[in-house]
Amino acid sequence: MTETVKRIKLSQWDALLLESLRGLGWTNEELLAITSATELPVDNSPFEFDYQQLAALAAEKPEEYRQAVTEGYQIKYNTIRGIRSWISVALGLEPQLELEEGKEAVEVSLNADEKKRVEDVLSFGWVISGGTESGVYRIEPLQR
Repeated sequence: MTETVKRIKLSQWDALLLESLRGLGWTNEELLAITSATELPVDNSPFEFDYQQLAALAAEKPEEYRQAVTEGYQIKYNTIRGIRSWISVALGLEPQLELEEGKEAVEVSLNADEKKRVEDVLSFGWVISGGTESGVYRIEPLQR
């Protein structure tokens, strides 16, 4: 019997903020102490992240925030561009977008650990396929 891990759910934007700070070298301890950080980084990326939003989340929901940082999280609702952005920020990869109506997808080469990370954070309604020999995966909306 498999046990389903109940993950804290973060908004796509909060997940990007968290992963951006990790990309800047922030440790879990530093992330957990964000509410007492005297100075937060200024983001000059195209995202223009405002880390005060993450500090506000940590102050408002400290236990949920702690769990998200230390045990992982799932994104509440993904968009195709949001998935692409998360992979770029969290994994440092540049996925390709397929935006043709009815065939929307994100395509990216992932190793086994990266694939597991993406699977863990994806919101309900998305599937990952492919990758057997090529290592290129396709992340797309679940077809009903």
